[in-house]
Amino acid sequence: MNKLKLIIEREFLAKVRNRTFIVMTFLSPLLMIGMIALVTILTKNSFDKKGTVAFVDASGLFSPEDFAKDKSITFENLTDIGIEKAKIIVRESSQEGLLYIPEGKDLDKIAKNIQFFSEDSPSMITISSLESILDKKLENEKMKELGIDLQKLEEAKVDIDIRMSNFSGIKSSKLINGIKIGIGMGAGYLIMMFIIIYGAMVMRSVIEEKTSRIIEVIISSVKPFQLMLGKILGTAAAGLTQFVIWGLLMVLIFVGSSYFFGVDLHQNGVGPNQLGVEQLDRIAQNETQLVFNELMSLPLVSTFIYFILYFLLGYLLYSSLYAAIGAAVDNETDTQQFMLPIMLPLMLGVYIGFATVINDPHGTVATVFSLVPFTSPIVMLMRIPFGVPWWQILISLTLLVLSFLAVVWVAAKIYRVGILMYGKKINYKELMKWIRY
Repeated sequence: MNKLKLIIEREFLAKVRNRTFIVMTFLSPLLMIGMIALVTILTKNSFDKKGTVAFVDASGLFSPEDFAKDKSITFENLTDIGIEKAKIIVRESSQEGLLYIPEGKDLDKIAKNIQFFSEDSPSMITISSLESILDKKLENEKMKELGIDLQKLEEAKVDIDIRMSNFSGIKSSKLINGIKIGIGMGAGYLIMMFIIIYGAMVMRSVIEEKTSRIIEVIISSVKPFQLMLGKILGTAAAGLTQFVIWGLLMVLIFVGSSYFFGVDLHQNGVGPNQLGVEQLDRIAQNETQLVFNELMSLPLVSTFIYFILYFLLGYLLYSSLYAAIGAAVDNETDTQQFMLPIMLPLMLGVYIGFATVINDPHGTVATVFSLVPFTSPIVMLMRIPFGVPWWQILISLTLLVLSFLAVVWVAAKIYRVGILMYGKKINYKELMKWIRY
């Protein structure tokens, strides 16, 4: 046991004392927030940028006021100069393109022959905005032809705005499902990425020691199984340390940003008996406040604990296989033939999570794959924000632990033989022989 402890300590210190590890531990949250901010700013600038479109209305149905309703595009009326001259002007200008509405009395025929001329492919937003303007105008003209009173039709419209709250009267945001999806997807994706990253660390460490022949000296003092388990647990401890630091930094950044933007985090759990109707209405109108309230009401602590458990068990399960692969080969190039069986369950878990959990988190497919050990670390974490019965989580964790023990037993058989095997190309048939030794 003392030897195992020394191996774990050696692997842990080798990782956490690495300068790159230290820098990325404290820099990663800032880089993540910076990337989110950059994407937000670039997206906002893209949407805020107003394009310019010229139009020629040969039908006489449209007026400049019809186009002025759209605030995302600046329109230039070139109807008076005709379509051919308008094409020349627009081609030589910086405008996005030229909209041409043909002459005619048949509205259906006009709708089918409207054209947009441009040198480059126009943006989807521009085309969508143009179609919306044209649809609205031609529909109104069509209804006039059919004798429908547009004023009465407009008066008959009803704008529905459903207010969400629980049975205790606590207001909630319409964005809560989006928040749950974001948390679940983020946690599942992180699990997949760090299983790959930290599992590969174990594999590289084994390959380096094997190729440098240091391993021959090490196993003269410790058993191969102890060495494999020590590498796995030491790297896992380093990964957990990094996660804990990231979690604390994210909480500090979240709390700091909430106060910076003036959002009161203590307004959570307020019922109708505590506040007047006027104050409740004021909170309901503040969507940002509600989003923060909903976020704080989610079981963030238990979700973080489950994240650690599934990260640890998922990592232990897969890193045992990574260690076995590292022991079986002489260099990283030879690992490629063995990587696909490891990557497929991880990719399947992400696919199931994105395709199924989002639409039906409690459905049969999502439930089954959240119990299957090789996909449960990803799929179950995506389901947890939506609420999962405790017995399903217990079964999932139990199966994951049992699978880990079985995989460790198989990996140890491969590791024991492969750790001193040099210069031989290994295939699956050879690995099966090692397992039976």
